[in-house]
Amino acid sequence: METSKNFPSVETPDEGYQKTFKNCDELLPTLPESKGWWVDQLFQYQGFWILSFGIRGSILINDHFKPRPTDIIVATSPKCRTTWLRALVFSIINRHSFDFSDHPLHKANSRELVPFFEAFIQKGGSTSFVDGIPSPRLLSTHLPYSLFPTRMTDDTSACRFVYICRDPKDVFVSKWHFAKKLRPKELPPLSLEKTFDLFCKGVSDRFGITYWGTGKLVWSHRRRCCS
Repeated sequence: METSKNFPSVETPDEGYQKTFKNCDELLPTLPESKGWWVDQLFQYQGFWILSFGIRGSILINDHFKPRPTDIIVATSPKCRTTWLRALVFSIINRHSFDFSDHPLHKANSRELVPFFEAFIQKGGSTSFVDGIPSPRLLSTHLPYSLFPTRMTDDTSACRFVYICRDPKDVFVSKWHFAKKLRPKELPPLSLEKTFDLFCKGVSDRFGITYWGTGKLVWSHRRRCCS
């Protein structure tokens, strides 16, 4: 079972983070487990199969993140053109700051320009890294919309989510090829039939997010997200 030693290395997490880490360590052994396509442990958390790292990130966001009215969250299911969408949103928000000759996307991957939310919230043992991003903050996530706190998702929040959908067949095929590259060589290959069955059940890669349920949930909130 993973413990807080698997968090990013920090000298002394602040008191609030220490409490959250402890709560996560106590929670994980109580959750149903399953194997992913190339990882040994996924946990069923609030209806989704997720790696422990994603659960920790979600709980840290709920416990400690303070949203700003200008925050923009690029929310995608894995293998749904995340890199492309991050680059597009970054370019639109910064359209008056750079021209083609000095644009940051010439030198940096979009994941460097739009930090990965559930990883960045864990960095350094406090919210200092996330708090230090100048507004408007652009953050990327693979977490399901329902795992975010209501202060970010209800009608009183000015925080915006940008979500992209992709043909489920294309998502599955993309994940299938990606998984074959990452699956440890000592493990037997998963058959296409078995992998497809896991995909339909939401047991897939390290985030294990149910593609159908996530898209349906975001669609039900489309008016608030796009207003």
